[in-house]
Amino acid sequence: MSAALPSDDETRHALTVADDESGMRLDKYLTDALARKFEAEENAEGPPSRARVKQLIEEGRVEIEGTRPRPLTDASYRVKAGERLTLTLPPPAPARPEGQAIPLDVVYEDADLIVVMKPAGLVVHPAPGNPDMTLVNALIAHCGETLSGIGGERRPGIVHRLDKETSGLMVVAKTDRAHRGLAEQFAAHGRDGKLTRAYKALVWGVPSPKRGTVDANIARSSHNRMKMAALKPRARRNEDEGDDNTAGRRAITHYEVEQEFADGLVSLVECRLETGRTHQIRVHMTHIGHPVLGDPTYGTGMKTRASKLSDEARTALARLDRQALHAWHLGFEHPVTGEHLSFDAPLPEDIAELVGELEEV
Repeated sequence: MSAALPSDDETRHALTVADDESGMRLDKYLTDALARKFEAEENAEGPPSRARVKQLIEEGRVEIEGTRPRPLTDASYRVKAGERLTLTLPPPAPARPEGQAIPLDVVYEDADLIVVMKPAGLVVHPAPGNPDMTLVNALIAHCGETLSGIGGERRPGIVHRLDKETSGLMVVAKTDRAHRGLAEQFAAHGRDGKLTRAYKALVWGVPSPKRGTVDANIARSSHNRMKMAALKPRARRNEDEGDDNTAGRRAITHYEVEQEFADGLVSLVECRLETGRTHQIRVHMTHIGHPVLGDPTYGTGMKTRASKLSDEARTALARLDRQALHAWHLGFEHPVTGEHLSFDAPLPEDIAELVGELEEV
């Protein structure tokens, strides 16, 4: 493989292998060395990840100097003390999804990240069936050149998602450095004290006890592959996975009843996640017998209960036309400055209208 020729927009990083670095894999050495170099230069974009470095090696963008310079294209090559290496870092490639002028409710934004209020009905990421008109398309158009590249591509760094019909707060990275820092916090799910997330949901009935924890593995439903299901407890090898595919993945939701309506027919519940599984709150609330109002996937079979609501409340529920679930609180440590940021978003108009009608019952 021939070396990739540098262009005017590319940057070259010259590095010399120290004695104590001899024997390291090429991709590991470059990742660590670039991290130190970027930190010393206070480069706001942050260094490339190890996966990105490996990709650059395979593209022939790493060269070993000498009387006959040659590209190194094997990431497992063991570097030797005194070797002088040059890595050519290309500018971020244009994002594959195109930017689209979709209105965004921006709560906070700086050079590293952006916090937005995602409305119900907006898909987060392009996928089959939703190839465009997503939050990612909107962010590409909004952020433009301030996106410095995630994994070598000029795109927003998605570190968590909300279901299409769930509204609420989301944080998105604009740089590789911010993406890595935020991803680490979301992987820890608040166990390191940095991340806090809370949701509000209207559910059928009143959970008992009114404050508790649902600890039930979640996996694909054996009856409907489009749905998730909570499973009975089984022996686990570790915190995250069961002992086989049928055991699902560990899922923990903490909940607390905040308000009751219509003589206990409906309640407003706050949920905090200790894990982040697909449809977790919706599945767990259904699992304990209190599905989320308006949930078309897990909340069916509630027509008898709905018939007991007032005409006004039933009309408001019909207008809602989605699950009554809202990500109202988001707190995290800024991945670059270290500052703790905290944001709250009131209930959106459609859920607030339903709450108002329920309070009248």
